[in-house]
Amino acid sequence: MCTEKAFAVDRHNIDLGKAGEELAGEFLKKLGYRILFKNYRSPQGEIDIVARDKDTVCFIEVKTRTNKEFGFPQESVTRQKQKKLELLATAFLKEKNLLDKRARFDVVSVLLVPGSLAPEIEVFRNAFTSEE
Repeated sequence: MCTEKAFAVDRHNIDLGKAGEELAGEFLKKLGYRILFKNYRSPQGEIDIVARDKDTVCFIEVKTRTNKEFGFPQESVTRQKQKKLELLATAFLKEKNLLDKRARFDVVSVLLVPGSLAPEIEVFRNAFTSEE
């Protein structure tokens, strides 16, 4: 059963996630990344951001929070999520004929604390490695 309260919470999380992804994209551009895709979708799922950092294809997961009550945003990228990203990245590289390119997984942590003057954004390059 879907209640109005449940919908409001879900909608807030979607809006928060989208805001975090926009901030992350702008931050990555300032660091020299070239954004290739935002919200790249395939039948297996979605990659928040696909970018190039020099000669490396980067698969970027963005995690956004409004507080640290449940830990830092980057800590929510579980091993299960990592495995899913690995599958998505492999499919992307095959589809785009980029299997010969260097690739890595980055995580962007966005902390949007209410009342704070600016978001706290941190990039974790090579946040995890593929087991393949």
